[in-house]
Formats: sequence, C-alpha cells, structure tokens
Amino acid sequence: MNGTREDVICEAREWLGTPYHHAARVKGAGVDCLMLVLEVYGRAGVFARSGVDVAAIPIPRYARDIMLHRNEETYLEGIRQYAAEVADPAPGNIALWKFGRMFSHAGIITDWPAIIHAYAPEKRVVIGNATMGALAGRPVRFFDPWRLP
Repeated sequence: MNGTREDVICEAREWLGTPYHHAARVKGAGVDCLMLVLEVYGRAGVFARSGVDVAAIPIPRYARDIMLHRNEETYLEGIRQYAAEVADPAPGNIALWKFGRMFSHAGIITDWPAIIHAYAPEKRVVIGNATMGALAGRPVRFFDPWRLP
C-alpha cells in the first residue's frame, strides 16, 4: 500500500469484526483501539512514507482501565509524536476521545462522524457513529498522520 487515505480506510475495514482484546494486535484474532491505529497506519504504509518503523514504536504496558486512575496523557502525547493535531476531521485521520481522566480511546475516521474503532462494549472492531452513544458529547481531538510534527 502507498499510505494514502484510501489505503488507511481500506485496511481499517479489513479489521472489522476482529474481537476486542486488550493490548493485542492480530487481525482476526484480537486488537484494542491503540493497536488498531498502529497496525492500520503501519500496514497502509503511512509510517513507511515518513521513515517510521511501526514495529519500533515503543508501547509501554498499560492497564485496560488506565483512564480511571492515571492523569498522564500518555496516549495523547504518543499520537502527537506521529501525527499533527488538526481542527477538522478528515477521512483517514485519527479521532481521540477523553474517557475518565485522560484522552484514551481512538478511532479512524472514514467519513465524519463515521469511524472504525476497536470498541470494548461491542467486543470487536466496528463502524461507529461519533455523535451517538458513549462517544457523543465527549471531548474529541483530531490528528493527521500525514502531517508529521
């Protein structure tokens, strides 16, 4: 893949139905929202275009409920290293929501408010609507990995 927005959305769709599994990153077997983002952008070639080896990105251990007992914005700061924050959502960009004390849940924008995300309540990777359910009304930030900081 060439790292285009279409490549990202195509790769993300291939993960639909993959079971939710904390800290896993195996298509069809298990993935969480962080690992879905890493795998999709890595396989779509976005990081390679920028000389970033997705396998070399350090991922510290994180608790499934980290957002309930930690204040450090580890997810937000991690995304900022590989993507530029933008004001408006665009297809292929990352949406990052605040749950609990920190920004801790991400999805890949297909056509805002439509997203693809590994969502624990659904127990799998799904197409979601960011204006409905638990995502509606939450603080959300958008990141464009083609505009590396």
